[in-house]
Amino acid sequence: MSDKIIIFDTTLRDGEQAPGASLNIREKLEIARQLVRLNVDVIEAGFPIASPGDFEAVKAVSQEIKGPVIAGLARSRQADIDRAAEALKYAERGRIHVFLATSKIHMQYKLKKAEDEILHLAVEAVKYAKKQIDDIEFSPEDASRTELPFLARVVEAVIDAGARTVNIPDTVGYAIPDDFASAIEYLYAHVPNIDKAVISVHCHNDLGLATANSLAAVKAGARQVECTINGIGERAGNCSMEEFVMALKTRKDFFGSLHTDINTKQILTASKMVSHLTGFVVQPNKAIVGDNAFAHESGIHQDGVLKERTTYEIIDPEEIGLSESKLVLGKHSGRHAFKDRLEQLGFSLDNEELDQAFERFKELADKKKSVFDEDLESIVQEAFAQTVPQVYQLDYIHISSGNRNIPTATVRLKKEEVIFQDAACGDGPVDAAYQAIERITGIKLELVDYSLRSVSKGKDAIGEVVLKARYGDKVVMGKGTSTDIIEASARAFIDAINKLVRDSVDKGSDITKQGNV
Repeated sequence: MSDKIIIFDTTLRDGEQAPGASLNIREKLEIARQLVRLNVDVIEAGFPIASPGDFEAVKAVSQEIKGPVIAGLARSRQADIDRAAEALKYAERGRIHVFLATSKIHMQYKLKKAEDEILHLAVEAVKYAKKQIDDIEFSPEDASRTELPFLARVVEAVIDAGARTVNIPDTVGYAIPDDFASAIEYLYAHVPNIDKAVISVHCHNDLGLATANSLAAVKAGARQVECTINGIGERAGNCSMEEFVMALKTRKDFFGSLHTDINTKQILTASKMVSHLTGFVVQPNKAIVGDNAFAHESGIHQDGVLKERTTYEIIDPEEIGLSESKLVLGKHSGRHAFKDRLEQLGFSLDNEELDQAFERFKELADKKKSVFDEDLESIVQEAFAQTVPQVYQLDYIHISSGNRNIPTATVRLKKEEVIFQDAACGDGPVDAAYQAIERITGIKLELVDYSLRSVSKGKDAIGEVVLKARYGDKVVMGKGTSTDIIEASARAFIDAINKLVRDSVDKGSDITKQGNV
């Protein structure tokens, strides 16, 4: 028995059956081309009799795609088989995939047929398909709920009829890994001609066990796995191709020489393509391809990864086509990761500057989930500015505003170790904040220019306010940043006042002595 696991990708057939995941012919071809780059062994391109669009898609894939086997699905009916054969006639290597339910519940309620009738229909379907195309795969639908003695009879019979591959589907995601592996072992022990066919598995994820069941099955002797990119498919989806392939590759200590021929460096590209074309967003914590799969926010984890990647990563991100791990800076991040990222951005801070920047970073991280590089650049600029002693620091700000009430601001400033507080009304919340600051400091500025821009991305992005203000014949600039634009505006105004105060002190006339404080 070969140790190679055949990868049968059904993204274009079962994956497309996920509600809302309909793909047009051009999109199917685009994915098929990427599947070639992935080096999958079999592409199940569709269900030709399902619709004219499905027929044309299978036909188009058959005409263009070279290398992988191209499969088309068919029920155990001559019309289905004929339609599949017609769509596949241009394929370099075509396969008709025939299926028929074998579980008691399906036979009784859906097909209303007895075991002998099902056995006869399965054999006749395989024989008929064999006349059209030599490569035939047969699936006893709902195999995981089929009684094993009857399942063994069906498998033996369809192999005798000419099936090269027999797929054992866990159609409704009912299987448990140990039981599923036992079923595969049972077939190897009770089907005398099983060596004449490849045993395949097709697992659904209704209990979250599709990948686990597929891995258990190959350990028990299955040599083909049917899967999809990102695990998309009917209901809860299918075995995720990337999860199965990387589990096999990563745990060679357990799976030994079992392997696939997948070009894993194309995995991330395939994932993004399928997500984009189907509109199915990949969950951030999705194994292998989720945004957080190689992201570390915990300070302890970040410190470990920076010292030695394998402390918290079992897969090299480059293996799936990702350039590097991502250290997500958030409220759990530590000083080591923060400093490392600043150095990557080209900033070299002394200990005092780093302390101030890290304190500001922690304040920001409490307000927003992720801190981006643009946020860090803004924080560093603040840290550089604050190495010069600050006369006034914003301690607290509260705004009351609306379209039916007068905007009011309550502001608390800190000067050295003393706290000063005042309130004021204004034409808007920013004006009210500025008037309160002027009341506290006793310094009245004429606003000359005011601008606001988003520093980073997202709804919780940092806003940066840059303003110019006149005091007598002198114009000063102030800058402030925050996820709250009112706070950013207040910080910018205070920055302008601080620059003005420092300049007056340098010239020997402290203008704060003119004010209330």
